[in-house]
Amino acid sequence: MKSILLCTLLLFCMVPKSHAQNDMTWRIGLSKSVITPETPMWMAGYAARTTPATGVYHDLWAKVMVLEDQSGKQLVLVTSDILGFPKKMSDRIRRKLLETYGWNPSQIILNGSHTHSGPVLEEALYDIYPLDTEQLALVKSYSQWLEQRVLTLVEEAHQNLRPAKLSSANGVARFQVNRRENVERDIASKTALAGPIDHAVPVTKIEDQAGNLLAILFGYACHPTVLDHYSWSGDYPGFAQIELEKLYPGTMAMFFQGASGDQNPIPRRTLPLAKQYGKTLAAAVERVLEEEMQPMAATAKTAYAEIDLPFAPAPSQTELTRMANEQSGYLKRWAERMLTEQTQGIQHPTSYPYPIQVWQLGHQLIFNLGGEVTVAYANALKQTFGQDSFVMAYSNDVMGYIPSEIILEEGGYEGYSSQMVYGLPSTWEKGIEERILTAIGQLAEEIDLRPLHLPTEGN
Repeated sequence: MKSILLCTLLLFCMVPKSHAQNDMTWRIGLSKSVITPETPMWMAGYAARTTPATGVYHDLWAKVMVLEDQSGKQLVLVTSDILGFPKKMSDRIRRKLLETYGWNPSQIILNGSHTHSGPVLEEALYDIYPLDTEQLALVKSYSQWLEQRVLTLVEEAHQNLRPAKLSSANGVARFQVNRRENVERDIASKTALAGPIDHAVPVTKIEDQAGNLLAILFGYACHPTVLDHYSWSGDYPGFAQIELEKLYPGTMAMFFQGASGDQNPIPRRTLPLAKQYGKTLAAAVERVLEEEMQPMAATAKTAYAEIDLPFAPAPSQTELTRMANEQSGYLKRWAERMLTEQTQGIQHPTSYPYPIQVWQLGHQLIFNLGGEVTVAYANALKQTFGQDSFVMAYSNDVMGYIPSEIILEEGGYEGYSSQMVYGLPSTWEKGIEERILTAIGQLAEEIDLRPLHLPTEGN
């Protein structure tokens, strides 16, 4: 009788441990590919460039991670050294993944690092670049190739799923500067910087069952605008990934861009600075990897929505004529195109389908937004859902800047003229920040996330 009781107790004790081990075991598939154009093409990000690319500082990459939780639910994250995925390309990729794997948009993230040293893509920022017929053909051909390359990489990753453990934590790097609140030429003499920032470096460590490092997912909220040269590169995020893959041979480093719409690396404009910032970011990641990180249970919850963001009334024909006569560059081209389309009776949209997304991987919350999101959104989400939350931007669709309400009121590049860069018919309507944050809160409720119970003043 005693022996039966002892065996029963042993079995009882063993079951929770086995379940706990299974609860922490993901399956993961990884793949990557060089995506550097082989033909000289126009580079994305700056209107001031006058020729196509002439060299290569380092290769551009697309990288894919497919995750499967203990229930069999699968997710895919694509990171890439591009300015961002245009809506039509993103929609086609996600539609194909739905057809092939049954994945809905909530299970897919397509993130661009927003490097300004990558190629122009089709149907993105055409008013900004003086593209001739030959360059337009190259852009079309490359964009079609890139789209297929991403799909192939997803297939390769999906075919190579293996058991893995995930853990997460946040580090810190401090080369990000609020570019609206600080004049670049005055940075060296300033003793304190102004404006909201987010110096967090979110890190996810992916290991095999034996504890060998397989991949590193990390992010930062800072424009990759160190370089404005004519050589392909991933800018500082590219150098950070190179550095991490040197530190951890055989590991795939994946960078995602954060809410960096109003954040720049300063000082900038030299190759040594791009390398320095890359090493600084890699060092922040390295520190996190060597400290204790929180294991992520193998459970995935996802939610996705596209909300209508209304545009403000478009400029009148009189205002557009004035802009066409007085402005130059992309503003002139935008005003002339708008005038032509008004004359032709073309009706412009009054709102835009803006993508928002929430992932919960184990304990880790990941908020994902489209467009060039300004840092106020990241800070608001972290205040509401916890400072350890990860915030991605420039995902699934980069249609323009997403200013905070204050920036929209103040105007300037992020709040006004950048919308012309992207070819939008007008600026955003007032109330944009509340609309987006309210919608994200509703999306979080779909997967049973609740805001933190923050103490009231005086408690």
